Amino acid sequence: MLTDASSPDNWRPQLNAGTLWVAEADGRLVGYLAASVVQDRLHIDEVDVLRACQGRGLGRRLLQTAADHARTTGLRRLSLTTFRDVPWNAPFYASFGFREWPPENAPPSVRQMLSYEAARGLKNRCAMVMDL
Repeated sequence: MLTDASSPDNWRPQLNAGTLWVAEADGRLVGYLAASVVQDRLHIDEVDVLRACQGRGLGRRLLQTAADHARTTGLRRLSLTTFRDVPWNAPFYASFGFREWPPENAPPSVRQMLSYEAARGLKNRCAMVMDL
């Protein structure tokens, strides 16, 4: 069960927008990616894969699905915020093609998100972007 993940009700807007994807294994939900369209990019709000199912490429497939959707709908970039130094966060995204997005180069909405996360006590966060 995805007990560490956000409540399913949080993702109703993404479900309605067609930007919520799930991963299944053995007939059960084991992961998801929720994203939102923001200007010319698809912003990844959250990716979560059960710990027991990590290392099987599910997160990478979810990211690829989101990237494919963004391309086919004419979006030019993917973006996200994440922990800079947690191995399965920023380093994982970098291996997929994301690069760190310096706040001074990021749009106001991304800077606001980083400020909001910092105010909530989340440390060592960064924004990342990937051109499509």
